[in-house]
Amino acid sequence: MSEITTTSALSLEEAIGYADKTIDEIAKYYVGNRDTLAKILASILAGGHVLLEDHPGIGKTFVAKLISRVLGLSYRRIQFTPDLLPSDIAGTKVWRASKGEFELMKGPIFASLVLADEINRAPPKTQAALLEAMEEGQVTIEGETVKLPVPFNVIATQNPIEFEGTYPLPEAQLDRFMVRLSLSYPENELELLKRRLTWRNDDPSSNASQVVDAMTLSSIRTLLETNVKVSDEILGYISQFAQIRKDPRVMAGPSPRGLLSLMRMSRGIAFVNGRDFVVPDDVKYVAPDTLAHRIVPKPEFALEELSTLMIVNEYVARIPVPK
Repeated sequence: MSEITTTSALSLEEAIGYADKTIDEIAKYYVGNRDTLAKILASILAGGHVLLEDHPGIGKTFVAKLISRVLGLSYRRIQFTPDLLPSDIAGTKVWRASKGEFELMKGPIFASLVLADEINRAPPKTQAALLEAMEEGQVTIEGETVKLPVPFNVIATQNPIEFEGTYPLPEAQLDRFMVRLSLSYPENELELLKRRLTWRNDDPSSNASQVVDAMTLSSIRTLLETNVKVSDEILGYISQFAQIRKDPRVMAGPSPRGLLSLMRMSRGIAFVNGRDFVVPDDVKYVAPDTLAHRIVPKPEFALEELSTLMIVNEYVARIPVPK
């Protein structure tokens, strides 16, 4: 049985409860790190997009399908390949002689949750088809601007160990993702094998129950924006991460969009953790996932295998925490 709420008078406590139920439902079928699931949900609730970067076979695609099912979102998968064209994503206009006019044929981008699978397999021109969609919630098709569904989220995947035939994501594309996460290998693979015996078919995501719907998710986002407080002290703390731009080891640091994403992600994780206010630990917890992919190290330091994650963790430890 699906447990769905569609009431417009959703309280903050009810909304937080549905966030817990969402993670619980996903965790029934995905055997992995629950904290990572919480971060993915926090990003979606905060209106952000997620980049999942990990080894093949971890369950990146599976998690995206589960989330769409549990949140009641329309779902489309785009398999990125070297010959994929921007029109294959956004759509195109087709001449209909019977009508004497062009008809808009919408592409797979028109869904509430879009899985951009192996996004770095497509060339930058094709990747750029997502820029307008991810930032403005719309696409331009042959001069006509068309709004995307609300809510709209992208979950993209890429495999870091496969370099042949891949195109690195440009900085502008990376900056559109609120967080970059790694699912990692499950700690209990015996449990994974046992659960597989109980699944009724080869697509376990189809067994998951829907917890909310798109309308309720939009209401939860509104509650998060209006009810989860961020004090001036926390805002000042977040702004201090702009210091990374002046680090002698980096060519480019977090953009203003990156700091806004850090604030929004901190609110999202506070909400998922059952609070209506952000504390410094929320910021510290999500800063590496929110900022590391927005840093470009200088070539001489990149050759020394300097990790941008290490740089962010240095600043997390260095920046004074407000009382």
